[in-house]
Amino acid sequence: MIQATTETVFSFLIQTEDNRIDTTVASTQIRHLFKFTNDLDKSIQYAYPVAQEIYDRYTGGLFTYNTTTNVYAGILNLLPAGYWKYEVYEVSWIGTVVLSSGKAPATENDALLPAADTKGVVQGLVTKGKMYVADKDKTEQVQYTQRQEPSGTNYIYYGQ
Repeated sequence: MIQATTETVFSFLIQTEDNRIDTTVASTQIRHLFKFTNDLDKSIQYAYPVAQEIYDRYTGGLFTYNTTTNVYAGILNLLPAGYWKYEVYEVSWIGTVVLSSGKAPATENDALLPAADTKGVVQGLVTKGKMYVADKDKTEQVQYTQRQEPSGTNYIYYGQ
């Protein structure tokens, strides 16, 4: 499970290499496209991580925050807070990896035509899971103020 906080940068470690699809290219030619779906309002956001490092069994990376999302720059606005589902798709290149419009797919169904070595191809789903996004401190929808306990009894009399 990935855990994050609204309006902040967050990192992740997920298992991807056990399910790797395109083993004909080096790991430097692979990027992971994330699809985030909010459990509450079913809104969807896509993003490639800002930084991604593929290790022997897992992948690590991070996403940044801004009010305006950007698929290719790894910028998300994960509001409302709560539970999100994530799906991770493997995207591979034969040539140089470029994360920009027309060079990298924006969704899992995006086929870039005409095909070229410089255009990424979605190979398929490699992992999925849940993510909990907590509210940033002092921004919660419901905020409680702690009061000191009264020194005497605190009875409420009704109907007298």
